Amino acid sequence: MHTLLTPKIHKLTNWLINKLTSWYKVAQRSLPWRGTANPYKVWLSEVILQQTRVVQGLPYYQRFISRYPTVTDLANAPEEEVLKLWQGLGYYSRAKNLHHTAQYIATELGGVFPKTYKELVKLKGIGDYTASAIASFCYNEPCAVVDGNVYRVLSRLFGIATPINSPQGAKEFKALAYECLDKHNPGTYNQALMEFGALQCTPQSPDCANCVLRDHCWAFHHQQVDVLPVKIKKITIKKRYFNYLVWLNPYGQTLLQKRKGKDIWHGLYEFPLLETHAPATTEEIASILPSATVSLYNEMPVIHKLTHQHIYTSFWIVTTTELLDNSILITDIHSYPVSALTANFITKFW
Repeated sequence: MHTLLTPKIHKLTNWLINKLTSWYKVAQRSLPWRGTANPYKVWLSEVILQQTRVVQGLPYYQRFISRYPTVTDLANAPEEEVLKLWQGLGYYSRAKNLHHTAQYIATELGGVFPKTYKELVKLKGIGDYTASAIASFCYNEPCAVVDGNVYRVLSRLFGIATPINSPQGAKEFKALAYECLDKHNPGTYNQALMEFGALQCTPQSPDCANCVLRDHCWAFHHQQVDVLPVKIKKITIKKRYFNYLVWLNPYGQTLLQKRKGKDIWHGLYEFPLLETHAPATTEEIASILPSATVSLYNEMPVIHKLTHQHIYTSFWIVTTTELLDNSILITDIHSYPVSALTANFITKFW
């Protein structure tokens, strides 16, 4: 595997631009953020779609636009309301940064988005990828957008084995993406390249038989499609054991607490939590709650998988006849922003 020399890349650039844009005109999906130069809508869609498939993110985008049609509307919303609307998407720091930046744009910039990559990338939660997308889609600035789809297409097309999650890979692919960029119509080209990776040059079982780039695809001609792109496997999965105490009393009360600190789900609500080093027994939980009755709701732990950790969760039903301090009414529980793990339990239990 090798990187093609720059002269050869230049030779292929016009061919690649023509092939991709022609394919895109016919094959592109009809999505609500397409065909707009509104930076708020582009920004919102890109933030939602980070780490999220389009089919999952689309309903969230529609709900956000319906509730907050402008960046000022989003800025004026309470953070808990934003987190509740985001519930189920995961990576909640995205929602927090989204809200923070909306407030900055509304208050400090008069509701007007910056119009250049250099200014966009200074905003909280907006990195190289999102800044490049907004700048090229909305302002026709010649910025190369590099996401997972772009890495995959370029790696296969040019036969590049540099790991995409290495510093060298990030630098190399960004430079290559810029060399291949249609400098006159960067927005359409970037969207075409990303869409090609999403629909045609897919991670598994790409449709090589009907690929418009196949004639010059290094991976296809060297039987390396399943090998590229290369990614360094360096994630260590940590196991954590969560014991949620679901308090109940005859007065229709329960307890929720807000997560703080720098741990997962910061700012979301949950039942009182006991984290242990191993699965807890009924006797262990009951020993710390002598004035209540304790029973295990789920015989097998619910395993919630995050990128770097797996959460093994037991929900303990804790009943008492006493009033609960700092309680909430069970009838209000659905109004609080919670993790998908807690939301699934609430849906099943109530």
